[in-house]
Formats: sequence, C-alpha cells, structure tokens
Amino acid sequence: MPVPTPPLTLGVEEEYQIINPETRDLYSYITELLSQDQERTARLNLMPELMQSQVEMGSYVCRNIKEVRAEVIRMRRSVCEMAAENNLAIAAASTHPFARWEEQNITEGVRYKELMDDMQGIARRLLIFGMHVHVGFGNDPEARDLMIEIMNQSRYFIPHLLALSASSPFWHGRNTGLQSYRSVIFESLPRTGIPHSFNSWNEYKSYEKTLEMVGAFGKQDKRAKIWWDIRPHPVYDTLEFRITDICTRVEEAVCLAALFQAIVAKLIKLRRQNMAWRQYRHMHITENKWRAVRYGIHGEMIDFGIQQSVPFHFLMEELLELLDDVVDDLGSRREVEYVRTILKNGTSADRQLHVYHQHGGDENRDEALKAVVDNLIAETKEGI
Repeated sequence: MPVPTPPLTLGVEEEYQIINPETRDLYSYITELLSQDQERTARLNLMPELMQSQVEMGSYVCRNIKEVRAEVIRMRRSVCEMAAENNLAIAAASTHPFARWEEQNITEGVRYKELMDDMQGIARRLLIFGMHVHVGFGNDPEARDLMIEIMNQSRYFIPHLLALSASSPFWHGRNTGLQSYRSVIFESLPRTGIPHSFNSWNEYKSYEKTLEMVGAFGKQDKRAKIWWDIRPHPVYDTLEFRITDICTRVEEAVCLAALFQAIVAKLIKLRRQNMAWRQYRHMHITENKWRAVRYGIHGEMIDFGIQQSVPFHFLMEELLELLDDVVDDLGSRREVEYVRTILKNGTSADRQLHVYHQHGGDENRDEALKAVVDNLIAETKEGI
C-alpha cells in the first residue's frame, strides 16, 4: 500500500491575542488591522477570528521542522510589528488572564453570524486561542484510508501533548486550578473533544455527509463544523491536530509540531512493518485528557497496558524512546527532545502561575494579573 514518505509536510496555524499595552486588556482591533494594508495582510496570511480581539495567522506548507521554525518566527514577527505600529501588543496564550467574553466585539461575516445563530450563548463565550498543526497525507484514496488509520491510533498520544502545551490557567481574573481551561470552554461546543474511531475514509465521509444533510453545517457556510481534537481537515489533505493550547514560546510551538509529525511518521513506519499501535477506547483517552487539563505535566496519566497511573515525565521518556528511530530521518531530533526542557522549566501555564504568585497572587490580584500579561507579551516575542 502506498504511504506518504517522511518528511511529511507540515503547516501551523496560531491564534493570537491583541493587547492594549496600557490596560493589558484585550483590544478589539482586527478589522482595522486587516483594512490598513490589504496586500500586506494577504501576503502575511493574516486572518480574522470570531472575536475582534483575536488574530489568526497560518504558515505556508513546510517540508520539514526547520521550515516550521522559520514560519512561526515569521508569523510572530510580522503580527508583532503590525501591532506595534498601532501601539498595541500581541500575546500567545489560550486564555487571557482577566478579559471578559461579554465585553468582546464579534467579527462580522456569514461564518461568524451562522456560528452565533446556531450556538447562541456558547459561541459568545469562546474567548479562547489555539494552535493547529497539519500533517500532509496527499489525496490518493489509499493515503486517505491511511490517514483515518493513523488518526485512530494517534488519539492515544494527544492528551500527552495537550499537557506539554498548557497555557490557560486563568479565566475572568481567577486562577481556575486547571492548566488548560481553554479545553473546558471549547468542549461546550458540539462535535469537539476526542473523536471516536472510524473503519475507513468512506465511513468518515458518510458521517460527514449525514451531518451536512441534516443541516449541522449551516446554510451558507458549508465547511464541515467538526471541531475534534484531531480530524481530517475538510479542505486540505491533512490530518489536523487541534488539541493543544497555543504555546507562548516559539521553541515550544516548534517542539509540539515536531512531536505530531514524528508520531505520524512512527505509526506509518509500524504500518509498513505490518504492525500497529493499539487503538484505545474513547473513554480511556478522555480520562487521560482530563488529567492533562487538570494537572498539565505535573500529574500522572494512565498506562492502560499495565493498568497503572504513571508519572507524566516517565511517559514522555517512553514516547521519546518510541520516536527515536524516526526523528533523525525527519531532521527533528533536537526539536522533539525539547520536551525535556519543557519538563524541566515548566509550561506556559506553570510560568504564568509563578509570575502571578510572585506578584502577590490573590492578595494583589489586579497587579499580579497585569504582570502575567506583561510576561506573556515578552515571551511571545522571544527569539523572533
């Protein structure tokens, strides 16, 4: 059976916060930003999102992880420069520490109007920011079946990568006690979370077609509104990993993209050897996802093979060992092994909480939260 040959193509989308540097609050400005120089924004692949205080950027197709790094740097440098020209700032985190969804302006357009009409108050609360990584498979029919097979198997690993990316411990000015509160907000939408498995591409497309026939995708905007943590993209020939929070630092984002690519490459390699990673049941994977949401890298996850809870850093060492025979072919060993730096220094969520407590925490909440925003802005610009 023909299969994609590593290095598998990559693409990254990131959703950034537009910040007023004086108040440190979110600032509704995406329409003005896009209208200032339309040729420039098109060239940079700058796009609106649901909230006017959000800006999305997408990379060009990347052949390897080095190109991904260059693209993430390009995206962040470009959007930070445009923001600075307007006396604004950019932050990469999946929730803002104290902004309120009720105060955000909604972007005009058919896509967002249909979403608001359909989801009502749920959509209004979606003041969250994510990162999506695309891994290319091509449009060959057998490659599409392979994509479904790899999606089924790779579901097991995605809670682990959510833990590494966690960047949303705050919501509406309070410490939620969670590492990824974005995950909680997003799963209030239908067709989100860990997907169930499918037997083939045709079975998946049949499910998609049924939803379209019963009106689940809207009357004008026909794009498939399936927002699972991992999905076949409705337009591109890619497997799209959507589970992660947006990483605050460039190197973290590159690491997560490299991990997704390496996992896909490893599972394809197993397939070539007439082997496969075990497919775990939906309820098992969602248990581990909850642990990632709650504890990030500091808790334990369940190894269902041995039916035990295992410290997260042990599982990461096992994952690095599993991927060891593909990362050199992909040219991503250094990027994948950056996992150990995250485990040592903490995630964005860990650093946000550290800054918060360092500046007085609950006893000095307003100033502590502003200090968190300042640190997010600074870390977003590191290395660009």
